[in-house]
Amino acid sequence: MSTEYCGTFEAARLLGLSVGTVQSLVERGELEAWKTQGGHRRIATQSLRDYQARHGQQAISGAESDPMLRVLVVDDDLVTLEVVRAATEQWKLPLACTLMPSAVDALLQIGTLRPHVLLTDLSMPGVDGFELLHSLRSNPAFASMLLVAITGLSKSEVKVRGGLPADTVLVKKPLDLRWLHGFLSALVASRQLKAAQI
Repeated sequence: MSTEYCGTFEAARLLGLSVGTVQSLVERGELEAWKTQGGHRRIATQSLRDYQARHGQQAISGAESDPMLRVLVVDDDLVTLEVVRAATEQWKLPLACTLMPSAVDALLQIGTLRPHVLLTDLSMPGVDGFELLHSLRSNPAFASMLLVAITGLSKSEVKVRGGLPADTVLVKKPLDLRWLHGFLSALVASRQLKAAQI
């Protein structure tokens, strides 16, 4: 059985603590975690359950964590990643947002992260967003993942470079945070409606 991990922000929501408190628990060894190459903590969900058991809290379950919309943002522009991080933390939406500076990191960890939504820049060194999107869309395991391409390229330039997989949302850079907030809010609402119907 593979170990499941979540980000610091999701762990904070699940435990009802601040992100800073969760980071402190990790540093003190009370929560099991590791860091990605991009410097983001990944916390074992089993260690969250163990922490709750030690402190007499109701244990989390997979069903309870399902309402979290898992979002992965891939961009080699660290300023863009920081802007997205700051914005998503302010929105008070049930998001587990992971940020990565390279498509290689994303491909290595996407099986563990299992994001519902991937937003990626298209122009990146090494493995670019085109390769990342086509690789994911060709894998049946990620068939339900919503793909969003963020780019400064024109539609004709995108086409010349091989185009995008079917059903990929194309968004112009710089990323409009008002659009992103509305987009993610709609996805969250849709997930909540589906959950209420089960």
